[in-house]
Amino acid sequence: MATYTDSNVNHSKSEMSDVTQDSAELSPVNIVGMMDSLIGPNKIKHNEGLRQFGLPQAPKTREELTVERAMESCTFKTVMSCVLGFALGAAIGLFAASIDPVDPDQAAKQKAKDVLKDMGRRSVFHAKNFAVIGAMFAGTECIIESYRGQSDWKNSPMAGCATGGLIGYRAGLKPGVAGCVGFAAFSAAIDHYFHLH
Repeated sequence: MATYTDSNVNHSKSEMSDVTQDSAELSPVNIVGMMDSLIGPNKIKHNEGLRQFGLPQAPKTREELTVERAMESCTFKTVMSCVLGFALGAAIGLFAASIDPVDPDQAAKQKAKDVLKDMGRRSVFHAKNFAVIGAMFAGTECIIESYRGQSDWKNSPMAGCATGGLIGYRAGLKPGVAGCVGFAAFSAAIDHYFHLH
């Protein structure tokens, strides 16, 4: 049988007063206050104060922190994007060379060595282009994010505009503007898609 003391009663009274105070703040009459608590800058965060479950973790060592900082640096992101862009470009170049139509008159004269050389040339060409684009985009996005101090949807279109504009500007001003707009739109669309999923 449970025994109630004055402290238990006082504790339950204070809990009740908190509940009535919260319900008074969010009563139907106070719609503006309710909207602010749901979607405004003073939005109530529901996961605040929730205890994280799981195994306790030891604090990170100095080496782990150093590796973590290195992997978050703009240099690492740029080099990684360059390497991955090179690999992706090589695969796309290899695929593009394999489906290229063959001239029927030249088909009999072609040797396997010549076909492999052509595939290698195309693969390297595409690999270089993708590596440059990947490095430019990742480096620019990281620099913009570091400068702004925010990681939001605006960084990706700005980096896309800078990358597309610089690549297109080699052919002139109009292609530079078109490259800026095209890359910015594509970057925003990809960023939006990945944030939804």
